[in-house]
Amino acid sequence: MQEKSNQERFKNHLRKIGSGEHTSRGMTREESADALNLILTGIPSPAQIGAFLIAHRIRRPEPQELAGMIDTYLTLGPQFKSGKHNRRPVCFGMPFDGRTKTAPIYPLTTLVLISAGQPVVLHGGERMPVKFGVTTHELFNSLGLNLKGITMNNLQNGFLQNGFALIYQPDHFPLAQSLIHYREEIGKRPPLASMELLWTAHRGKHLLINGFVHPPTEKRHWKTLELMGENDLMTIKGLEGSTDLPINQECIIGRIQNKETKRIKLHAKSYNYSGKEITFKNLEDWQNQAIKALHNEGPLKNSLVWNSGVYLWIGGITATIEEGISRTKSLIESGAVKSILEQLIFWRQGIK
Repeated sequence: MQEKSNQERFKNHLRKIGSGEHTSRGMTREESADALNLILTGIPSPAQIGAFLIAHRIRRPEPQELAGMIDTYLTLGPQFKSGKHNRRPVCFGMPFDGRTKTAPIYPLTTLVLISAGQPVVLHGGERMPVKFGVTTHELFNSLGLNLKGITMNNLQNGFLQNGFALIYQPDHFPLAQSLIHYREEIGKRPPLASMELLWTAHRGKHLLINGFVHPPTEKRHWKTLELMGENDLMTIKGLEGSTDLPINQECIIGRIQNKETKRIKLHAKSYNYSGKEITFKNLEDWQNQAIKALHNEGPLKNSLVWNSGVYLWIGGITATIEEGISRTKSLIESGAVKSILEQLIFWRQGIK
């Protein structure tokens, strides 16, 4: 009887969003949370799940619907916390299906931030539809840091020790991982992909920074996170929807703090760090470029210094961008960033 009741509830959710242009209606936050809960716990049939995801994709999720989906992720998904005296982490939100066009810089920026005492949280998974781009795990693994196969207990301890955590979906959130094949079958990013940019497994005070491509997406993110009670966040018009700041054009940043919104526009050329964006060719090529950047050399050098300098300023580590750039150069040139990578590798090797 209970199973039938659950199935009927899901049918009602499906009818509500999939009944056509003139009669389709948005779900409440509670209904959206319930729909995703039912999906993750295997109540609907595959046909119903596929229909729900594509209908929601066509209509576009509304802020309260995204908030409800995040509620369910917060209930069913992994959680970890900072220590009492730890600095608030920066939680970067980027597309889970990775990058294919431009060389990612965020793994290296992460190492700089950690070496400066700024904790960082990342989320991601394996290569997935529809983009099948290079993933966070692959990038770090190419540098010798394997972030797969880590239990949540070890991740929590490692975060307290090192100030870094990657929530790797196949290991830490298998319920969500079970839905990946639907992305291939419907041929489009589902509403889950929008929600993934906004969700973080970190509980407590943090600075949430998520990437976007289109202005309507940014506004939807602002409203969603307002509903979630997030009052310290940034939206970045980054490379391929990531939080990587471009060096070949103006950086557009939205800052919301204590319910006040302001627009920040920056250009790397104003700080003598403009240049050409580096194309991502393959993992081996990126590995060579990344290692050179950690030695203050190569084509990713300018992008690394620019991104790290800005994010040190954004995180409050430095008072100005100029100071952030100077601090970044000092950390790289002194070998401190390479030492952090070695520390993380040593920590990982000690986990059985």
